[in-house]
Amino acid sequence: MNNTIKKYGLLFIKVIVALAFVSAGLAKVSGVEMMVQTFEAIGFGQWFRYLTGAIEISAAVLLFIPGKQLLGALLLVCTMLGAIAAHWIWLGPSALPAIILGLLSGVIAFAHLPSKTAFIERRSALR
Repeated sequence: MNNTIKKYGLLFIKVIVALAFVSAGLAKVSGVEMMVQTFEAIGFGQWFRYLTGAIEISAAVLLFIPGKQLLGALLLVCTMLGAIAAHWIWLGPSALPAIILGLLSGVIAFAHLPSKTAFIERRSALR
């Protein structure tokens, strides 16, 4: 595949993911009623809403800082794993957006692994 397509494809995914997480994070930290109710239903307290929003915003910014993209993407993957669990346990079966965002964050993380070749070789050796 052409490197230009890969480069701009990854940039496109980063922008979409970052916009989604900055938007969701701002809704959480600014106290949008739906977010307040969602975190009330989870039962961890509103401090967890603020923490989650701050993580989402910070991680979205890290996606564009050289040397920090992997960290940002992994934070978002972990956040979405928590969101998926929250949907399945407390909120209901509407986890599809979290699954999609988690997968896209995983694509970003994979693209920024220090040595993708070694990772792929180790995975192939396990088969």
